[in-house]
Amino acid sequence: MLFSVLTLLAGQALAAPSPLSVKVSLASAQAYTSTSDLSHKLSAVDAPVSGAGNPGGTSTWSLSIDDTSAGYKQKINGFGGSVTDATVTVINALPSDKRSQLLRELLTSDGASFSLLRHTIAASDLSGPPAYTYDDSNSNADPSLSNFNLGDRGTAMAKLLTEMKGIRSDLTIFGSPWSAPGWMKLNRVLTGNADNNWLDSQYYSQYAQYFVKYLQAYAGLGITVDAITIQNEPLNNQGGGHVTMYQTADEAAKVTHDYIGPALRSAGLNTQIWAYDHNTDQPSYPQTVINGAGEYVQATAWHCYAGTLDWTVLTNFHNANPGKSQYMTECWTSPATSWYQSSKNTVGPLQNWAEGSLMWTLGTWTEASDGTFGPYIQGGCSTCRGLFVVDQNAGTYEFTVDYYMLAQFSKFIPKGATILSGSGSYSYDGYSGVQSVASKNPDGTRTVVIENTFGNDVYLTLDTSSGEKWSGNLLANSVTTWILP
Repeated sequence: MLFSVLTLLAGQALAAPSPLSVKVSLASAQAYTSTSDLSHKLSAVDAPVSGAGNPGGTSTWSLSIDDTSAGYKQKINGFGGSVTDATVTVINALPSDKRSQLLRELLTSDGASFSLLRHTIAASDLSGPPAYTYDDSNSNADPSLSNFNLGDRGTAMAKLLTEMKGIRSDLTIFGSPWSAPGWMKLNRVLTGNADNNWLDSQYYSQYAQYFVKYLQAYAGLGITVDAITIQNEPLNNQGGGHVTMYQTADEAAKVTHDYIGPALRSAGLNTQIWAYDHNTDQPSYPQTVINGAGEYVQATAWHCYAGTLDWTVLTNFHNANPGKSQYMTECWTSPATSWYQSSKNTVGPLQNWAEGSLMWTLGTWTEASDGTFGPYIQGGCSTCRGLFVVDQNAGTYEFTVDYYMLAQFSKFIPKGATILSGSGSYSYDGYSGVQSVASKNPDGTRTVVIENTFGNDVYLTLDTSSGEKWSGNLLANSVTTWILP
């Protein structure tokens, strides 16, 4: 696929990881890289030099960034992954010392410094069976929601999120449901039937109160959820065991404006609502929701699964809705996806006004003999692999290539950093090329993350609008982060 020349974004980073040692105030440039073969994992490499440098016989590439105020774009809220029931299960299966170490590596400068997490509201395709919601009521209608209950799995989810927020106080958490309770839908079932698999309008009010009760129940266990999407992938309607619910854009606008938004406000909740939570090929959907319920909607959430993926849709959407935030909220990772799956679907959104990027999912079991991971539900994603995998028998965990490529961004572009405009990024057919994004960080440094998907080293020269020139080597098939003083 031929990518048009995309904006390169520039910046700096906050980072201080183990085993790396990055000072808050830099006297000189630094560089870290991760390679597709994992011979380098957030490893320190030769820093870029000031000036043109000497490429020797290495292929060359040029990028530019505008690190003056004229080049300032969106502020970053964070990076991370989805905390599914699978994630909760595998984290809680670890011995206490390994579990604590893993959480520190996920959330602090000991590792990736993730600061944005999505969690599943009740069952998703990465839940062990059976599917459930927080008010199943034995499949009987419960208009008073008197049977609302987080249950064991909802409670475990809330407690883990509370623990994670205790480790990182500025963590942003948002929740997404895969379905309303079955009795609220016209087909009256949670799974197994794609016919009439949407809300019964007589239960719109109960649907809104379901969100209120969930948010209050989580708060009661110590975790404030910052935002919600009202339906994961509303245009994905499946039967079988997969948990889904279909919702049109017009219905989403109506229930947001007339029911969910007012219900949250009446309950004294300042929880944000992020529209859509689906693919980039239907931008009219979130536009319809914003047109109909914009006073209650603060952001739009996008996934990476469009047949022809074009992240410039987000720039067009920003131009039409400059006051609304945008996020890339889901992209699966698996042995079947490329080594650059997490970086490609982070750099593209960031170049196009996204304020954060999340992978699906945070954690799973290690690969089973049949090639599956999990836990997963019948009809769900059996081959989805987490950013980390847990070996239950050994009581250990391991980070995947997708973790390291995402960490090249999350570890060095801190929450509150400002993305910079730029130019020079380009990919040829097959996604061979150089893509980059940069930021101006709160401490005054700049971070430049460069993805080299060529099978050879590239010598990069970077020009800044502030009058600087930097140059250095990029290893073949790597993501490299430069931190400039």
